[in-house]
Amino acid sequence: MSTTSPPLDELRALIATHARPDGGTAIGGLLLSRVEDVEPDHSLAEPLLVVMAQGGKRLILGDEVYEYRAGQCLVVTADLPVTGHFLDASRDHPSLAMGLVLRPGAIAPLLLEGGAPRRTRRAGRAAVPPSIATGDASPELLDAVTRLVRLLDHPADVPVLAPLIEREILWRLLSGPHGDMIRQIGLPDSNLTHINRAAQWIRDNYAEPLRVEDLARLVGMSTSAFHRHFRTITATSPLQFQKRIRLQEARTLLLARPHDVAGAGHLVGYDSQSQFTREYRRLFGAPPGRDAARLSGAADPREGRRLP
Repeated sequence: MSTTSPPLDELRALIATHARPDGGTAIGGLLLSRVEDVEPDHSLAEPLLVVMAQGGKRLILGDEVYEYRAGQCLVVTADLPVTGHFLDASRDHPSLAMGLVLRPGAIAPLLLEGGAPRRTRRAGRAAVPPSIATGDASPELLDAVTRLVRLLDHPADVPVLAPLIEREILWRLLSGPHGDMIRQIGLPDSNLTHINRAAQWIRDNYAEPLRVEDLARLVGMSTSAFHRHFRTITATSPLQFQKRIRLQEARTLLLARPHDVAGAGHLVGYDSQSQFTREYRRLFGAPPGRDAARLSGAADPREGRRLP
């Protein structure tokens, strides 16, 4: 797809105008991102459609690398611990992207009402499609995405038109090459749905001790099946997933109090400060205090939320 198409030009302008530091907008589930540096970021991606309007990004999940640029999209269907690298972002040429949260409650009715075409025979709990993918944004998808962001210029239209355009976007996804992935989000008994439920429990209770057997029982799986599906979808084990969340939460705490390393480690569930420091350094490349001081000095309040 040409990166100079009129819809993409308009989308760039809209994102540059409306992106704000928290990434949120007046439209529920719509996120906008403006990033001016290429600092690597470690995040937990949620189920999301991202369309890149300017620049590009490279994501690492486990041993896999995914890259997408202007005019292309990223589809994520699970909570995934990813490392991202923005490509060629600068103050004069920032990375600009929009994101739409993929909500089961919005996808399920489309499966019931329209029966989006299946591209394979896989469905339900029998198989697990990929949980992350990239590809070109079709002209129809790009048009719908642009119209959704354009509503930010017309606040009175948002309550009526935003749900209709979101529905169109989801239909385009269900009817496109990533339809099998999106379908799994809306199926109440898919493996993806059960693993997402478990991942959400870990996110909500990250500081608590984790027993894989209890988590498997919570989602109605055997321990072996749960562990296998969890690793297939997230590229980590449940305990590694919890560790990643703990360390990312500690990093957030340290941005506000960079000298309270022991306090941050304790709050996120570490009993051993040496273990906390060692694992923090392994993930972020520097000890907690030094990393927090560097991030505090480099923070730019003009930048918006970083999308995966």
